[in-house]
Order: sequence, then C-alpha cells, then structure tokens
Amino acid sequence: MKKVEKGKPGYLNYKKKAEILRTVIYFAIVAAIFLLGYTQTHTRLNLMTVVAVLGCLPASKAMVGVIARFPYPSIDPDRAKEIAKISRHLTVCYDTVITSREKIMPADCFVISGHNLYGYTHYEKVNPEELAKHIRSILSQNGYTGLTVKILNQYAPFLARVEGLDNIAAVEQEDTKQTEQEIRQLLLNISM
Repeated sequence: MKKVEKGKPGYLNYKKKAEILRTVIYFAIVAAIFLLGYTQTHTRLNLMTVVAVLGCLPASKAMVGVIARFPYPSIDPDRAKEIAKISRHLTVCYDTVITSREKIMPADCFVISGHNLYGYTHYEKVNPEELAKHIRSILSQNGYTGLTVKILNQYAPFLARVEGLDNIAAVEQEDTKQTEQEIRQLLLNISM
C-alpha cells in the first residue's frame, strides 16, 4: 500500500485502508495477549487479561478513526486528473473533510490563486455557504483577510472557475505561492 500525502488525490481511501489495517492488527494483538494468558493459567482472571483490556483502548480509538472516515471516499481519479490538467499555475488541495463544532463538511477539491479560494464538493448534504463561511472565519482567525471564498457543488461551473483562475494566474504571474501554500496547509490542518 503506497503512502499518499494529505491533500493529494486518493488520501481519504489510503487513510481508510491504513486505519482498517491498524485496527485489525491492534485487535489481533489484544486477542493474542488474552489467549496467551488464558492458555497459561486456564482462567481469565490473570494479569494478561488486564493487559488485553487496556490494549482495547488504542484498538477502539483506531476503530473510531475507521468509522469517522468510512462515509467519505476520495475524489474520482479521472476528475483529479482533469482538474490537475487545467490548474498548472494554481495551488490545489484534494480530499479534505473540514470539521466545525456543529458539522462535518467534506470537500473534494480546493484551488487557491492569489486572493481567491474556490472549492468543490459533490456531497448534497454539505451547505456550500456554511462551508465557505467556516473557512473564511478560520482564515481570518489566522490573519488571512480579504480572500474570496466560494464553494461550488456543481462540477462544470467549478471547472470553469478553475480554468479562469489558471488563465489569470498564467498572465499575472504574481509571487503568491508562499501565501497559497500557507492557506493550503491551514486547510489541511482543519481537515480530518
């Protein structure tokens, strides 16, 4: 299983597989410890049972990670290639699940160009205005003000915006990559 960095296409699927594997290994270790203690003492009332019960804590935490990521698949690889093809001059971030105090809001892709941040989500339950408002508030808390934040839930208009932003970025050639990378990292920090 090849490691996929956070923010790259396929990250959510990779993380889901890694969490499942980690959960299985942790529960197998717990079962092995319990069985070892039981086969040696022929009773469950031993120190190995205590160790096995304590081993259930990290195993359960890994299971919660699986459950939390399970409903969110990665962006379709064809769509990721299509976006990458038309966003050569933009900073792009894929496979994010933005969490606020009230909601979990997955987004397939964000593109950042200068003072513009556009996102795409195919999830019907995500309110684009609410997600944009949350991202805007996080950005302003971290000193990034004056950005245009727009989230779209239709793919064709999102592609048109990305293509337009890329054309503008190619012509203007402003030196904003440092700020764009900082904004991208901030998005990754607030994402699962």
